[in-house]
Amino acid sequence: MSEKRIGIIGGSGLYDMEGLKAKEEVSLETPFGPPSDSFLVGELDGREIVFLPRHGKGHRLLPSEIPFRANMYGLKKLGAEWVISVAAVGSMKDHIHPRDFVFPDQLIDRTRGRKDTFFGEGVVAHISFADPICTALSDVVAKAAGEVGAKVHRGGTYICIEGPAFSTRAESEVYRSWGVDVIGMTNYQEARLAREAEMCYAIMACVADYDCWRKTEEAVTVEMILNNLTKNAALAQKVIRRAVAAVPVERTCPCAHALENAILTPPEKIPQKAKKTLDVIIGRYVK
Repeated sequence: MSEKRIGIIGGSGLYDMEGLKAKEEVSLETPFGPPSDSFLVGELDGREIVFLPRHGKGHRLLPSEIPFRANMYGLKKLGAEWVISVAAVGSMKDHIHPRDFVFPDQLIDRTRGRKDTFFGEGVVAHISFADPICTALSDVVAKAAGEVGAKVHRGGTYICIEGPAFSTRAESEVYRSWGVDVIGMTNYQEARLAREAEMCYAIMACVADYDCWRKTEEAVTVEMILNNLTKNAALAQKVIRRAVAAVPVERTCPCAHALENAILTPPEKIPQKAKKTLDVIIGRYVK
């Protein structure tokens, strides 16, 4: 595919973004099952984008039910080279307030048994994941957020928990003792798979609450989250629009060749079925 597209993962409300010219909805079957929903392929200020509602239209999927591999495979197949992930999070620090935007650069995984690699079944690869977020892309989106008036926090650690329940107070305090900045339920697996697929990946974390550690605040509720996310929705759309226009046409970051020295299995030892299944991911290295 000649067009270098920008992938966007978020809530279905982003479908209504001002300036978005919808071209078509694309339904894909992948080797890893169906994605969360159909992909919207469109144009935003002259740039091709591919949008996917993470939890499906109508928010139908629990965090543990999200087909992460199918989602990221589908974005790759449709030509996405950059992926901007919009996600609701809880704040773990006093100075990070509800409705602030955080652009974390480190991740901790506390989920249980989620599928977070394309490899196996005859193909062994070990990507570098020391720096799990694409700095170049994150900087573009964070700059755009500041330009449209958001309160921005650059850097920090995002911890991904299993859910769907929010943390206990004891868990929240443990995570704070680790130096965690924000807490969510979805982004670790996306980041891992994006790196394996050689896509740049950045998180725009929209703070909805203080989790439950801050005893001067009421414990987190869905009503609280939805209220703050609704207030931030219009601003998030402005950020995405400005960021998409600023994403570089060419990539010079390490994400673009993350698999170059990562595949350990000799090509002649890789089963033909695996080659076919993973052609979208490894085709440039394995014939």
